[in-house]
Amino acid sequence: MPKINGNEIRPGNVLEHNGGLWAAVKVDHVKPGKGGAFAQVELRNLRNGSKLNERFRSADKVERVRLEQKDQQFLYESDGMLVFMDAETYEQIELPAELLGERRPFLQDGMTIVVEFHDDEALNASLPQKVVCKVVETEPVVKGQTAANSFKPAILDNGVKVMVPPFVGQDEDIVVNTETMDYSERA
Repeated sequence: MPKINGNEIRPGNVLEHNGGLWAAVKVDHVKPGKGGAFAQVELRNLRNGSKLNERFRSADKVERVRLEQKDQQFLYESDGMLVFMDAETYEQIELPAELLGERRPFLQDGMTIVVEFHDDEALNASLPQKVVCKVVETEPVVKGQTAANSFKPAILDNGVKVMVPPFVGQDEDIVVNTETMDYSERA
């Protein structure tokens, strides 16, 4: 595995640090008036989700880990486990539903997601950035309500509550950004 300097750490990099695998969430490069420059890095443990703030000087060497990314198709959920199938080998794997966290409701039958593996252990899963959902409940459109940036609450078919523009009505399909969990556009 390649070693990189402390000042080369970028958000999204996966590092082997203190005997664990950590993802760099936030990186701030600091150059104090006195002393050498360093990178203040917020790390998230990929196995248990704990967070750690660490300083890396530019002379420090850290081990960068490359994760293998595989497309997996969602089949079904059973006892809190999500069952996926590898599109190439047709192997089925089970992953805990907690791996998706608050984005779990956006997972739909047959959806293809990217699962990141390290030594055949699934560490992370990412949904497509945009997903089409149906609005099942929202307030009716009020004529003349044209105030800038006025949004109203809407409940989607997966139970998630998002804020939508006033022109979106009930039973309409909308596109939701799965990273921010916000309304993106009409479908």
